[in-house]
Amino acid sequence: MAQGKNIKLINKKVRKGQKGYPVATVAFYGPTDKVASKLVCSIIKNEYAEPEPMKKWISEIDLRKSEKILGEVLEFIDANKVKTVSMINSIIGCPHEEGIDYPEGESCPECKYWKGRDRFTHELLH
Repeated sequence: MAQGKNIKLINKKVRKGQKGYPVATVAFYGPTDKVASKLVCSIIKNEYAEPEPMKKWISEIDLRKSEKILGEVLEFIDANKVKTVSMINSIIGCPHEEGIDYPEGESCPECKYWKGRDRFTHELLH
């Protein structure tokens, strides 16, 4: 699968390593480990700051392949004068938010794939 121009540009920023603050974090979420239906980019202004501002994109298509959305992510990163970009290329969990879309401490009722799975290794925990 060929990578698009914008994901290559984001990966290039990631490869530059730690260059100081502000730091942008880019994370992908999806109902399974196959399609990233949500992308979240947060800006951390200093080591004591909460991630703010934060921007979220949601789509039916895999956002890792959307040149338009990835271009908006790059614009958001540049607009916030980010020096360091951190990104995990895999999908790291369900796109729904605990405590907002479903009760704290429970599994998402819509995303059965993630129930009992480690969000980073995708291995079953039981």
